[in-house]
Amino acid sequence: MLRAKTFRIKGMHCASCASIIEKTFKKTDGVGSADANYVTESVKVSFDESKTNPRDLSKKIEPFGYSLIIPQIAEEMGMSANEHAAHLGLNQSKNEKLAELAAMKNGVISIIPLAIISIFAMSWDIFYRLSWASPAPSFLSDIFRFLLPLMATYSLFFVGRPYLLGFYRFLRYGKANMDTLIGIGTSVAYSYSLVVIFFAERLRGYIDVKTTYFDVTIIVIAFIALGKYLGARSKIKTGDAIEKLLNMQTKTALVVRGGKEQEISVDQVVHGDLIVIKPAGKIPVDGVLTEGSSFVDEAMISGEPMPVSKKVGDTVVAGTINTSGSFTFRATKIGSETMLAHIIKMVQEAQSSKAPIQALADKISGVFVPIVLAIAFFALGLWLFVGPAYLDFSQALSFGLVSFVGVLVIACPCALGLATPTAIIVGVGKGAREGILIKDAATLEKLHKVDMIVLDKTGTITKGKPELISIKNLSDKTDEGLISILASLEKKSEHPIAHAVVSYADDKKINLVSVNDFEAIKGRGVRGVINGEEYWAGNAKLMQEWKLSPDEETTKKDTMEGKTPVFLASKNRILAAMMVADAIKPEAKVAIEQFHKLGIKIVMLTGDNKNTAKYIAHQVGIDEVVAEVLPEDKLTKIKELQAEGKIVAMAGDGVNDAPALAQADVGIAMATGTDVAIESAGITLLNGDISKLVKAINLSKITMRGIKQNLFWAFIYNIVGIPLAGGLFYPFFGWLLSPVFAGLAMAASSVSVVGNSLRIKTKKL
Repeated sequence: MLRAKTFRIKGMHCASCASIIEKTFKKTDGVGSADANYVTESVKVSFDESKTNPRDLSKKIEPFGYSLIIPQIAEEMGMSANEHAAHLGLNQSKNEKLAELAAMKNGVISIIPLAIISIFAMSWDIFYRLSWASPAPSFLSDIFRFLLPLMATYSLFFVGRPYLLGFYRFLRYGKANMDTLIGIGTSVAYSYSLVVIFFAERLRGYIDVKTTYFDVTIIVIAFIALGKYLGARSKIKTGDAIEKLLNMQTKTALVVRGGKEQEISVDQVVHGDLIVIKPAGKIPVDGVLTEGSSFVDEAMISGEPMPVSKKVGDTVVAGTINTSGSFTFRATKIGSETMLAHIIKMVQEAQSSKAPIQALADKISGVFVPIVLAIAFFALGLWLFVGPAYLDFSQALSFGLVSFVGVLVIACPCALGLATPTAIIVGVGKGAREGILIKDAATLEKLHKVDMIVLDKTGTITKGKPELISIKNLSDKTDEGLISILASLEKKSEHPIAHAVVSYADDKKINLVSVNDFEAIKGRGVRGVINGEEYWAGNAKLMQEWKLSPDEETTKKDTMEGKTPVFLASKNRILAAMMVADAIKPEAKVAIEQFHKLGIKIVMLTGDNKNTAKYIAHQVGIDEVVAEVLPEDKLTKIKELQAEGKIVAMAGDGVNDAPALAQADVGIAMATGTDVAIESAGITLLNGDISKLVKAINLSKITMRGIKQNLFWAFIYNIVGIPLAGGLFYPFFGWLLSPVFAGLAMAASSVSVVGNSLRIKTKKL
């Protein structure tokens, strides 16, 4: 049986690396699939544990300079999950990357002065040949002649060591990546220059012994090292969403045990623990308030800046921050069960996944290096065999070497490899900060093509729970007085409508009064005595039993709109008719207007009756209503729309929505809904806010635009750059690209792609 696991990889630093790792694993017995991601430096492998294991897989790629980071089982080592993560350095992954970045920076700092000296020497020589400057003084020429070989040796064998290793692995194992190209190019330039120095007299007359390429070796390695450093630094910024989420996790919790408060590691919290939260405290696990009240900043899960009121019975989630007051809550979800852990896992998996649009870039990256090597040798051969017919042999050889090195240096599989994943990582991270959880890159790509959205009514367009929305006062009492009486009676009832009335009184801070001789009348309502007077609260049937006739005309229109009347009566007359309904979410109408502006049509599917459905659809501007449907009918409707050629997104929050969510091109779950709905969906909207779906679609459009821009420039760069470096334009325009400029262009290409992806962060959704 195949089991999928994701591993971090050491040593991966270009798109060709990912291709080598994937091909190696796919050839391994017992491996079903392998999907390596250069940007996240990880690989997802599905393998049969009876035939292979992570250690064997790691050994397969170690000869090529890569290795899997394989965590030991924490329990085997007698450690907690956090201690084990710290032991492995997983909690320090950002610090590891910063340490690696610091090492790269030191290399860049050490080589930049050498590059400046080389550029100075090269520029003087070029200006002299163009008659723009006098020849360099003899003492300066002697210094350059002595210094350049030493500087080139340091540059190649110290700063350029990764590229030499790439060259070595190519010679030994036949596996080539970007480092191989740079290693071959700079080694050839360096070796040729050494031969010219040591055998100048013997070669004089055959080649130009005055021309060496030590400066090319130095400057190219400097530019490539600088580009890799800038690219790595930018790449760290693409993943800062995960870092921010990880920083939200708390290390300790203040629990009540044995009647005393004690601070313990969050790993030691168990289900049912009572946890005390002080002002400005961070909530360590998910739970339900048992005592106290406060306002909690839930921006990390909702993207909304306003703190949310919390009282006894309300839920709180790990990572959110208490702003004022103190409260106690009971732990219901701990460790990997918490919403924050779920968000982190979902974002990590989405950032590591591949979008379908990446397939072409992956295919090209897989054969890119061998093709570039062939082009480089072809260009060199063409200059050597055809060039002497038109040029001196020494000049043809010089141009051939320049073209050979230039082609190897300018070719950049990294720009292609970075184009899609960097944009996906930034897009998914931005979505997470806005309360939009995206399951995978394919979903993000599909979302921008959606032209039809199917919405469930309850919990999506409406709030999903009844609310008291209107009061028709038929007495001489104040509205507040009537609510006080009704809520006092209903407080003793378990009916959902009773909860709606009591919640309304709580929100309006209306005081309740004591009720005597309370009775729940099944299916009809409640009765009780308040201040010596008997009251009834319930439906029309209860009123009729007490010979009280509610005005049907008063309630007919409201009931047609799906509202439920609750009558309050004393012994002699009906005092009030109050309407309870599942209220429309305030953001629903605005969201649907925005969908229409995007050219997207809206269909509402609901099991509710037609009158209620049509009324709500009219209120918010929905295009089509399908009411009184069963779960299988929702699935059928999705299939019908897809058969018409529509790209369908479905949003819902219940178990009954799960089949339709799975069938839709893009399934969207409300995080206020069931786990089954969330698992079936490709996108989860935290806080159940439908307006976030508009943001999700805009995010998809922005991300896909960024990917297409990246791919366009990566392709154009290579399509133009490689022929230019190879000398294709020399016979027509006299253009021949120096390897120095090739190195600069190559470094700039990767940095520009990452920079363009980072722009997604600044876009308004």
